[in-house]
Amino acid sequence: MNPHKERYSNAFTATISGITDLFRKQKNKVFLKEEISLTDKNILITGASSGLGFETAVQLAKRGARVWMACRSGIPEKGDRVRRLSGNDHVKMLPVDLSDMKSIIRLVDSLKESSLKIDRLICNAAVVPSASRKTHQGLEEMFMVNYLAKYLLVRLLLEHNLINMNGNSVPRIIFISSEAHRNPKAFDWEGFGRFREYSMGKTIELYGYYKLLMTTFANELSRRLNQSGQTRCSIFALCPGPVNTHIAREAPVIFKSLLKLIFVVFFKSPEQAVKPVLYLGCSPEVEGNAVGYLFRMSRKEMDPKATDIKNGIRLWQYSEALLESHGIVFRKNMNTG
Repeated sequence: MNPHKERYSNAFTATISGITDLFRKQKNKVFLKEEISLTDKNILITGASSGLGFETAVQLAKRGARVWMACRSGIPEKGDRVRRLSGNDHVKMLPVDLSDMKSIIRLVDSLKESSLKIDRLICNAAVVPSASRKTHQGLEEMFMVNYLAKYLLVRLLLEHNLINMNGNSVPRIIFISSEAHRNPKAFDWEGFGRFREYSMGKTIELYGYYKLLMTTFANELSRRLNQSGQTRCSIFALCPGPVNTHIAREAPVIFKSLLKLIFVVFFKSPEQAVKPVLYLGCSPEVEGNAVGYLFRMSRKEMDPKATDIKNGIRLWQYSEALLESHGIVFRKNMNTG
């Protein structure tokens, strides 16, 4: 039996697991030095209008970074608030709907027009819907936002040379994943990208599955970018642990009050949970590392399914083919061998 299957199979067990994780002794701990400066670094953060993404924007702006907040809502007031809280005027908001491929393309086009070279990309945005919903392109919303949008965004940024590969330091791409990526027993290759109806009872299980896809993509991306022992771009993933955010805002009304109480009492605030994001984004200790994963503030191995080369290659090919079926073709060849 897969113990993680039991821990993350539904909303109740996932919540209990999140609480118990807070009391587990952490091994291989890492520490962040608060005085680290990111002056003149360009940082793009998705889902930065609330929760962990918003706090990440505030903290990185405090360290002197130029912050680009890619959001669906909160424009311009959330950017104004980040500027006030951080004392940094180099904060800009960019509209994007990560459930819509065309919106992601428009985002990248606007970045091209600004001649931006990104030093840190933090893929934070995620949704936990109460039921399946179709996107503009007919895909399932959680699949699109929690996985495929990240693949598309990264590929487009690389396609148009918007990741700063020629700077004074190695750029970093950071994916906000989850320990729930260990939950799925296997990949559903036959159903990849296919829209299927589901209700709230299936949401948590699928959430973990899409985090597995994202974490597998992170490994394959590192293999393709960092060949022959040379690190051109550091690829990191992390689980911040249970965070008191609005991600469960679509939970059934009957459970909302209970969940809100649990989140407030037991889960970490975004101000506390942001530490592993800051560590991977700021720390010189990970400079030049090709790939890595943190669970809260501890180094940890990813699930073997996510690091398996065959799974990575297959996921890359399936993702590329799915986007090609929607008319998106990449010119740059990123084959591994």
